[in-house]
Amino acid sequence: MAMIAATLLFALLSLFFGRYPKPGFYVPLDGRSNALMHSILVNVRLPRIALALLAGSMLSASGYAFQMLFSNPLVEPGFLGVSQGSAFGAALMIVLGASSTVTVQISATIFGLFALTASYVLARHFRFGGWLLRLVLSGIAVSAIFSSALAVVKLVAEPTKDLQDITFWMMGGLWNASWGQLLSILPVVLLCEAIIITERWKLNLLSLGEKTSFSVGINPKRDRTILLAVATVGTTLVISVTGLIGWVGLITPHLARKLFGSESSFSLPASMVVGSFFLLVSDTIGRTLLPTEIPIGLVTSLFGAMIFIIILTLKHQEGKA
Repeated sequence: MAMIAATLLFALLSLFFGRYPKPGFYVPLDGRSNALMHSILVNVRLPRIALALLAGSMLSASGYAFQMLFSNPLVEPGFLGVSQGSAFGAALMIVLGASSTVTVQISATIFGLFALTASYVLARHFRFGGWLLRLVLSGIAVSAIFSSALAVVKLVAEPTKDLQDITFWMMGGLWNASWGQLLSILPVVLLCEAIIITERWKLNLLSLGEKTSFSVGINPKRDRTILLAVATVGTTLVISVTGLIGWVGLITPHLARKLFGSESSFSLPASMVVGSFFLLVSDTIGRTLLPTEIPIGLVTSLFGAMIFIIILTLKHQEGKA
């Protein structure tokens, strides 16, 4: 509850961080608030904050689900080619001149699911190493293929418009956030989050292996497929609007488990709250620290890598003790 309260409080405060009417923190309490200030608060900052909260919670839930389903704390959707597949799908539609945001979202979702499926199928056909190693290798291969395909799309993109759109999209950002974009993904993302939360008790069982999961009365293959598909759809929808945002799905589950334990009934909701807070803080810093906005993907990568180093350092120290 304390983390939820802190996130909501910071969301309220971040509403008054910006460059208008002056850089930094400004609350219009002097009676000089005008129509422009009202429009900025309601139509620019508020949907951006709401999108940051939604995207952070979805990316964290997906990362948590992936780590539990594959029994690997280093797995996230981007690790298995989902992010790269989504990036290719979105870039392809941008180059083809898609006039609708929905078209870009559908394409990103389809190619994200295709990348996940390809990684899973390849891992089952590889004959080198155990399952986790094969999964890692297949994810690397699929990511490389889609990265190469994305490079080809960027090569043929129109330099003054499409290439710039793709480049900014790949760095991640919420500068184009609007109520229309938020509402276009809100119902499906909330449904994906609801399914993951409702089925969170299965995550602990599925992380123990297929034999153990089957012995307690669940269908491992079916439930794993459903949860992977749900997590992937939610992730690709978020990515289609925000661009590539890394490290959120990798770091926040670690922080949640460290703070609230490994039981998914507590650590999964906590991970979603931490993810919302982390992405909101990163976006607020990115849009207020410098005169030019810093893409949120760069901010999350910087802070995510620093937090990751700290987590690994603390775990090493605990192991030595």
